[in-house]
Amino acid sequence: MKIVGKFLAVLFTLSIVAISAAQGTELTIATVNNSDMIIMQELSSQWEAETGNKLNWLILEENVLRQRVTTDISTGGGQFDIITIGAYETPLWGKLGWLNSLDDFGDDYAYEDLFPSVRNGLSVDGSLYSAPFYAESSFTFYRHDLFEAAGLTMPDQPSYDQILEFAKVLHDPANELYGVCLRGKAGWGENMAYVSTLVNTFGGRWFDEDWNPQLDSPEWNAALSYYVDLLTNYGPPGASSNGHNENRALFASGNCAMWVDATSAAGYIFNPDESTVADKTSFAEAPIASCPRGSGWFWAWALGIPSSSQKVDAAKSFIEWATSQEYVDLVGESKGWVAAPPGTRLSTYAKSDYVEAAPFAGFTESSIVAADPANATCQAVPYTGVQFVAIPEFQAIGTSVGQTVAAMVSGQLTVEEGLASAQEATVNTMKQAGYIR
Repeated sequence: MKIVGKFLAVLFTLSIVAISAAQGTELTIATVNNSDMIIMQELSSQWEAETGNKLNWLILEENVLRQRVTTDISTGGGQFDIITIGAYETPLWGKLGWLNSLDDFGDDYAYEDLFPSVRNGLSVDGSLYSAPFYAESSFTFYRHDLFEAAGLTMPDQPSYDQILEFAKVLHDPANELYGVCLRGKAGWGENMAYVSTLVNTFGGRWFDEDWNPQLDSPEWNAALSYYVDLLTNYGPPGASSNGHNENRALFASGNCAMWVDATSAAGYIFNPDESTVADKTSFAEAPIASCPRGSGWFWAWALGIPSSSQKVDAAKSFIEWATSQEYVDLVGESKGWVAAPPGTRLSTYAKSDYVEAAPFAGFTESSIVAADPANATCQAVPYTGVQFVAIPEFQAIGTSVGQTVAAMVSGQLTVEEGLASAQEATVNTMKQAGYIR
């Protein structure tokens, strides 16, 4: 009986192992609620079927995602196995040991096919710490039908003075058409992503060479005065609540004559299944003011694995699949080539199917290549970054300043009041962090 009992116990154990293997590994993934990531969720069932693993998705608005992911990874909470992060977080968190390196994908992953600037922006000491899902700069979307009807011509590189004049002519709120749509929602990666590029091209900077905040400078005042005037008088109502997704929806519905935002949105705007203006839209470079540098941002949304995850192998398997050229092909073939993830792989831009379907392909490629985080201002600075400052404290600083800027747009603060308040708060943060005395 003892032998039979042992045999049954072994058989039971083997059965449990077999069931567990059949069920695979469950991974929890946190990602942002934009169109590219929603497509990734839709297509991930193929990876699940191939591997037997399962993905539990947490899809969040951009500001909320950043808060949740930052809190979890900084405390070692272990809530997520895969996180969607970007060119700001990856080098900082990789250096702190909060992320697993991703240097051991298979030979067919073709690391050399990744855009060098994108790969470098997601690496620490030559090791990749998040894999790019898509990358972007920023440029100007505009309705060429409205421009033609009004007798206007959009230059290849518009000035901000020209953007203002165009907005004045095209603004028609009685018919729910607004001269320009811009990010107004508070957040270091929402309104401040755009505002930082505006400050750059108006000749400003976040900090001087000794890390003294510069938010009370004439350049910041000029940039923010322009921004508030433009959005208040020629933007949509409630502009201080509109981020990337809200403005994308407004433009795609025909409510914006112009929109300065991410090049990655072009796949949505030029897709007739998603956009009513797919055949009425053209694009130009991001506008410039007195300084030609830093007017178009540099960003990559990427997938990383927290060091607290206990399911690293399965997480790597998914990231390798979701950021591969094979995945790009899958999107192109199933969703249309115009929707393929942009800006990450050189081979994407060598595909005739993609180039023919995406009139913005070459423009996006050149914009990403031209963006230079190490040379984004006309005045000398101690930091790198185009639309962010690559220091740990910037997330809190950018969020705080973003709230103040949103209050300017909504009329709660004047530009002078807002910048004085933002300067004081940023000085206090930099003193507490030991950058200045």
